[in-house]
Amino acid sequence: MNSDIPKVLHPLNGKPLIGHVISSLREAGVEEIVTVVGYKGESVLDALPKGVRHVWQREQLGTGHAVMQAEEILSGFKGRVVIACGDVPLIRPRTFKKLIGLCGEKTGAALLTMTLDDPAGYGRIVKSREGFFQRIVEEKDASPGERLINEVNTGTYVFDKDLLFAGLKRLDTNNAQNEYYLTDALGYIAGSGLDVAVLPLDDPTEGSGINKQDELIRLEEYIKNLNKADDI
Repeated sequence: MNSDIPKVLHPLNGKPLIGHVISSLREAGVEEIVTVVGYKGESVLDALPKGVRHVWQREQLGTGHAVMQAEEILSGFKGRVVIACGDVPLIRPRTFKKLIGLCGEKTGAALLTMTLDDPAGYGRIVKSREGFFQRIVEEKDASPGERLINEVNTGTYVFDKDLLFAGLKRLDTNNAQNEYYLTDALGYIAGSGLDVAVLPLDDPTEGSGINKQDELIRLEEYIKNLNKADDI
């Protein structure tokens, strides 16, 4: 982002990126929100709305490691856990609701995907010939054939809480980035005999993440155009 400001605190339409995510989750009916903070975490904590709890990720060892930090704070909880990225600000409350509804008795997890003309940088969704989810492969670990897949991961999931942390305990860092990949927990669930549901977005802009200033500018223009359309 070429900035000293933590990425999730960059403003979009007058609100920090993470503020958009929290607002959508609350509107979707998520009762308790826990934020995992790391880099310049004190600044992030100062910006969080009231009632949002937090845990620290002191070392950045991957997405799976980040979620591991929430195990203790969720120890008494039973049910479904939504995992959302603080830098993916435009996922609508109705999309969260639909994703939550897909995770049930025979479905251990659900994930939100999108199809891109250029999928570079994103984890690819690998499916069976019958179209069932098998795994997510990160780009750095993908084969040339897997890199041709254009259905990609948005980083947004719903897990059965107990299955989530059972899967996280089986993670290792045997990958190109030497990190604990949260996506490998989905592979654990799929391998356990339960379904992993996939919800594709109609509009990939809804699942867009922010990594560069020009991406932030593009989403700002997208919101302005939506607001103009609503005024017509």
